[in-house]
Amino acid sequence: MEFWDVYDVDRKKTGRTWQRGTRLETGDYHLVIHVCIFNKDGQMLIQQRQPFKDGWANMWDITVGGSATVGDTSQQAAMRELEEEIGLKLDLTQTRPHLTVNFDEGFDDIYLVETEVDLDSLTLQESEVQAVQWADEAKILERIQEGTFIPYYESMISLLFSMRKQWGAIYSYEKKESSRA
Repeated sequence: MEFWDVYDVDRKKTGRTWQRGTRLETGDYHLVIHVCIFNKDGQMLIQQRQPFKDGWANMWDITVGGSATVGDTSQQAAMRELEEEIGLKLDLTQTRPHLTVNFDEGFDDIYLVETEVDLDSLTLQESEVQAVQWADEAKILERIQEGTFIPYYESMISLLFSMRKQWGAIYSYEKKESSRA
């Protein structure tokens, strides 16, 4: 049995909790996180869900994702999901999400992290993940079109790849000029 904090529209905790699998009241929201790991070659670490998993069985997905449980900060939930699903320990305590996407029942914080990961060193959670691999943007988009990847908006996948090395929504000419110096 899993419990989540209930948030209001302004993303403030209400002091109430919600049991996974029950319906949220109108005006109540919960926090979800996703972490996308990229390597130096610009590929994203993706996972294939188990065939017996409820929802999106056997499909490929971005690195990890899941709901924050009672008491979790966004960063704590991100670190917990990374360790639970693929056995990767990263310190994200001082990291803000690159993006937050609102959805009908909550807030989805998305972390974009560049780090080298040896796939053979990962410990996959048997109840959730059957395989991992590196994939470039084109491969992920191809899998979405084939129906073998969770059907994210293709523009969202492109945005994740575009944003992986930057913060904010405005291109900074100063950063580009200073990197030339």
